[in-house]
Amino acid sequence: MPAQIIDGTALAATVRQEVAEGVEAFLASGGPRPGLAVVLVGNDPASHVYVANKVRQTEAVGMHSVRHDLAADVSEGELLALVQKLNRDPTVHGILVQFPLPAQIDPAAIVDAIAPEKDVDGFNPLNVGRVASGAANGLVPCTPLGVMRLIRSVRTDLAGLGALVVGASNVVGRPMARLLLQAGCTVSIAHHLTTDLAQRTREADILVVATGVPGLIRGQTIKPGSTVIDVGITRIALPSGKTRLVGDVAFDEAVEVAGAITPVPGGVGPMTIAQLLANTLTAARRLQTHVGSRSYA
Repeated sequence: MPAQIIDGTALAATVRQEVAEGVEAFLASGGPRPGLAVVLVGNDPASHVYVANKVRQTEAVGMHSVRHDLAADVSEGELLALVQKLNRDPTVHGILVQFPLPAQIDPAAIVDAIAPEKDVDGFNPLNVGRVASGAANGLVPCTPLGVMRLIRSVRTDLAGLGALVVGASNVVGRPMARLLLQAGCTVSIAHHLTTDLAQRTREADILVVATGVPGLIRGQTIKPGSTVIDVGITRIALPSGKTRLVGDVAFDEAVEVAGAITPVPGGVGPMTIAQLLANTLTAARRLQTHVGSRSYA
């Protein structure tokens, strides 16, 4: 029997509705309209599409949207100055600097400069530490947060399950492993140096794959009945000259073995932006609670 398809598009719509209702309640309680500032550097076509989508969805849930477009040759100092200005802006509760950045800018320096309370991407070292320690006041990276929501849509009790995360990046793999661990899973992480990957994937009740390697995980290497979350997304060329988006999992094979699986596209992607909006609302609530207690010079 084919696996249950986990519809990320539908679940993301549910999250956005929850956020929209949360924004209305926050405003009714006397809170300010939550504001998300997005900074785009350069002319990367994919980044422009992503940013436009984020702006549109931010406004659709009733939030205030601010967009800053900077030239590709902007200096690191100029970008840092803008970040500091947004840190001090009381109408901005979330700050997102769209990656990738041009070579003259150190991404780590930008991430470090964003006020942790406004770091809705969850990349600032303080938030990384908070999430790693299980602290309740950390902002969790959007994609892992979305993946957890997808998993819980089909498996409510994760305690004791074996989870394998394939991919060890700071953006997805490592925070993903921490969230699964906090949910009670027995967690392993695999990466490009793992020599027995197929054996490990065959043992995983929950398999999260985030490598950017198309078709890395084949159907015969998946545990029957497992939950498979495909974070990877790559555009490949077809013989016809057209292109197609594919994931890290060979979907047509995996769907015949897994118990539940996310498609590509339509799985994890929509959830990432939805959780960005949720993080912005969370940040606004916390900043309102602690208004006047922070100063970002």
